[in-house]
Parts: sequence; structure tokens; C-alpha cells
Amino acid sequence: MTDAKSGDLQERRKAIGEILRRSVIRSQADLVARLAERGFSVTQSSVSRDLQRIGATRVNGRYHTFDALMSGGAPACKLEEVAGYIDRVARAGPHLLVVQTPPGIASHVALSLDRENWPEVTGTVAGDDTFFIALPGRRQQARVEARLKRLMGRGVRD
Repeated sequence: MTDAKSGDLQERRKAIGEILRRSVIRSQADLVARLAERGFSVTQSSVSRDLQRIGATRVNGRYHTFDALMSGGAPACKLEEVAGYIDRVARAGPHLLVVQTPPGIASHVALSLDRENWPEVTGTVAGDDTFFIALPGRRQQARVEARLKRLMGRGVRD
């Protein structure tokens, strides 16, 4: 068995990606068992960190890689399905919200928001780990902020 401390972390993460692409994994315990079948002895907390690091999320009761979500290899990418990637929402003046995500994900979450066509949202501008939401005024800003925070609280990302 490959020890979690001495094992190759990259190999383990690669194995996790392969397992998620090929199998239905509904819990981190299931993933720990699948990794054990491949010779990796790993704890649930390590798997949790690995899932976050590779950008995996749970959608409709099973784990997917973020690449699969974005490429259509998983269910349609709706905002509620990727809202778990939102780490922080903050106001910036009366017309902007600043939304922070893990690296490489902001544009995908912003695109999902754009596709929702919320009437309060004028538009979004995305970078690597941050995107801005332009809004007509404070009322709309407060509504969108509250709505995003509710979606974040649903915990679709473990």
C-alpha cells in the first residue's frame, strides 16, 4: 500500500480524477475505498483536501471533476451547481460585487451566472480567482449578494 505521507501526491490526485471520470462516487468514504483498491492508504480528510485541490465538486449526489462539469461531461452547469466554488462575496461601492473562487474557476462561475439571466445583473467580468458583478444600484446589489450567499450555503462543494 502507498502510505499517505510517503506516497506520490500527484499520482493519488491523478487516480482520484480517473476514478471520478469512470465511476459514480457519492461520498468521500467511497472514494477512500476506491483508492485503497488502487493501493493508496489515505484518510477522508486527505481526500477532502485532494478533491478541493483538483477542483472536484458534488453535483446531484455524486462527485465530478470541474473539467467534466465545464465540458458537458456532467450535468448542465447551472449556477446552483457551481455556487459551492464561491468562497467570498463582498460589496465594492454601490454598483459592484466582488466574488472570490479558487484559482482557475472564476470565469466558469461568472459564465454560469451570466446564463441565469438574473434581471438585477448588468454583467460580469472575470479573472482567474475573482470576478466582478456589475449592478444598477444598491437594491439590486443587496438582492444579488443575498441570493449568492444563500446558494453558497447549500454546500455543493465538500
